[in-house]
Amino acid sequence: MAHILLDQLGVSFTVRQHGRMALKEFVVRGMFRGKVNPKVVVQALRDVNIEVHDGDRLGIIGHNGAGKSTLLKTMAGVYPPTSGRCVTKGRISSLFDVTLGFEPDASGWENIAYRGYLQGETPRTIAKRIDAIAEFSELGDRLSMPLRYYSTGMTVRLGFAIATSIEPEILIIDEILSAGDIDFQLKARQRMISMIESARLVILASHDLAALEGLCDRVVWMDHGTVKMIGPASEVIAAYSGRPAIAQAA
Repeated sequence: MAHILLDQLGVSFTVRQHGRMALKEFVVRGMFRGKVNPKVVVQALRDVNIEVHDGDRLGIIGHNGAGKSTLLKTMAGVYPPTSGRCVTKGRISSLFDVTLGFEPDASGWENIAYRGYLQGETPRTIAKRIDAIAEFSELGDRLSMPLRYYSTGMTVRLGFAIATSIEPEILIIDEILSAGDIDFQLKARQRMISMIESARLVILASHDLAALEGLCDRVVWMDHGTVKMIGPASEVIAAYSGRPAIAQAA
């Protein structure tokens, strides 16, 4: 049974207060302040309590910088909690950067294998999927070319085809992905919907409120790293978008 529990979850990052500095500034700071590289702590998530059960379709909304991506990456195991806990049960597949792990000097065929291994595939399992991935990408003979000669659209199409070839238990998505021309975007959207329907548990962050309301049964509204509201999708989206209560009932 797929399950995710966030209990008093907090995530913070320690970052440098200043970016690159010239040699003169480096020396001056070291001489007169005794601290060359001051750092600050950014609290990205604070006291987050969410429980997601097998069969749930949970949407995440909020303004840019509200903590949506950090929340998803913590659930996926990319970021460790700095306070509280994140407990997951089930095989997690996350769709964030679909081109992660690509090698520009390797061919499309080779990159299918490289990216597949990052997703937990083995040489045996990727061999079973490689033809279907190639067909979905619609790249044909260009799969024999080094990736450095691909356009941005071609690279994303290949990454999308590989990333969505999985059969996840828990599916975590940061924004609905689109790539290529209109026909490919329609095909990509159908692939995403199929994955969402087949996964045991889905968590999806998006600015597309209409899509979230159609795909999710519950929604979390994130605001400055905290949960502002969680509940039925229509109610939370209505509150977030400022729709009148009568429009929600309709």
